[in-house]
Amino acid sequence: MDNKNVQTETVKFSIEMQKSIQIRTALSEIKEALEEKGYSPVNQIVGYIMSGDPTYITSYKDARMKIKKFDRDELLEELVGYYLSEK
Repeated sequence: MDNKNVQTETVKFSIEMQKSIQIRTALSEIKEALEEKGYSPVNQIVGYIMSGDPTYITSYKDARMKIKKFDRDELLEELVGYYLSEK
């Protein structure tokens, strides 16, 4: 057996990182669905986060169901964290 490719370091699993990836993926898919239906993704997502009213998000491509999987606080935290890390 060739041990050259065996990793000796322990790989860390982060629940927070997995949640972040899930939120980013969902937001990307929601953005696409909103754009395809002619809506402004920023306006619609902000409307949803501010009000909690899921009708701000189209049901097209299950976008509404996707966004409802996350707490609005989680969405906001991810968006602000991403924005601040880009600056």
